[in-house]
Amino acid sequence: MRSSAGKLLSHSLRRNRGKPGSAAGGDGFPIPAASRSCDSQKMWNSTVPPPDESPDQNSIDAGSSMRKPVSLWPGMYHSPVTNALWEARRNMFENPTGDDDSQSGGLAAKSPSRSRTSILYKFSSDFVLREQYRNPWNEIRTGKLVEDLDALAGTISFKHCSSGNGNARAMILVTASVDRIIMKRPIRVDADLSIVGAVTWVGRSSMEMQLQVIQAQDANNPSESVALKANFTFVARDAKTGKSTPINPVTPESEHEKLLWREAEERNKLRKQKRAESKEEHEKLKDLERLNELLAEGRVFLDMPALADRDSILIKDTSHENSLICQPQQRNVHGRIFGGFLMRKAFELAFSNAYTFAGVSPRFLEVDRVDFIKPVDVGNFLRFKSRVLYTEATSSAEPLINIEVVAHVTSPELRSSEVSNRFYFTFSVRPEAMKDGLKIRNVVPATEEEARRVIERMDAERPISLP
Repeated sequence: MRSSAGKLLSHSLRRNRGKPGSAAGGDGFPIPAASRSCDSQKMWNSTVPPPDESPDQNSIDAGSSMRKPVSLWPGMYHSPVTNALWEARRNMFENPTGDDDSQSGGLAAKSPSRSRTSILYKFSSDFVLREQYRNPWNEIRTGKLVEDLDALAGTISFKHCSSGNGNARAMILVTASVDRIIMKRPIRVDADLSIVGAVTWVGRSSMEMQLQVIQAQDANNPSESVALKANFTFVARDAKTGKSTPINPVTPESEHEKLLWREAEERNKLRKQKRAESKEEHEKLKDLERLNELLAEGRVFLDMPALADRDSILIKDTSHENSLICQPQQRNVHGRIFGGFLMRKAFELAFSNAYTFAGVSPRFLEVDRVDFIKPVDVGNFLRFKSRVLYTEATSSAEPLINIEVVAHVTSPELRSSEVSNRFYFTFSVRPEAMKDGLKIRNVVPATEEEARRVIERMDAERPISLP
């Protein structure tokens, strides 16, 4: 599977005569009672372009907001793309179309194309934008890209739930979870790319969106292909009561849209089934054999360190952490910390951990499912703790480094600390590093708690097979 106020908030509240409730977490933002969506084809640069228009005319320009005052958006830390999306949402309030399919403020079924949104990054021609996304190795800053994915998912959910009749219930949309974010191939920072996404599945009060990062494969091959894929789940809360509230259903039209809907439906069922199975397995004694096997080498480290395997290292010795005070510039429209910011900070810590563990610049592969357990507010003392849980060296050409990052909301005055998020990242190293003799060490647990975490993650990493 987060959460800000500035002029956009006051602007939105003037149109929303009710007061929005607090977000449950994530990239929360309100659907005001008097909001009107841009569901027509002349929408703000985001729907599928009509046949007579080029994609550039119908995509949000990632660099456009960098040349405009930032006071339009809550907070000032936002990336260029986040700013552009906030501007797009603002335009939905200022330039409503009046289009509406619902009856007397009820729910209206919408096709995925109605929420489809794209962002264009003109890296090849926009030097300023390129500098915002370039890392020290002249590659893309994946953390900023993940942050943008979350912001775009929020805008897509906003479009799907908007109504143009002025009678829609006030609701708050928050990020509930993020399914696997899979890097299919490296993303270049010197070539244009786009992010495209749409709502693919809707439950009663939740919706899943699939987002894809698309970029030409190389300078000699202009054909575009998917470089990264992610699924975000948002839930709707009633602005007054904070309880779940129904949202517009989705009606897939094309065969591809129907396929995505079936896959999302199956993922939802399998996740519920997996949760039930994991609870049952946790109570069974058969895990003891796996626990003892994992703990065997750890006990050697603790009891006979001189005889420990030199190619292994204890989990606790791979730990890294950082802390920060959540500032107002990092808030969303509800005064809570923007989920994309949390994901970026977690990724950057995990990347640093993988870098120091491997000894070479790591290569990002995927983010496993992210659940937003507890909202993070402005002024909270936030601690990120990371550790390498385990490594997989079955393939000498592509060893895997699995890293856990846990975010804690800490209140010194109350002497309390609660987990707000858990993130799981998978990295590898470049093949040329392995050819030069690099060896990735094995990681072993020293406590039963660590061993159980490793087993849980290994089981969670088992691929979900779809029929």
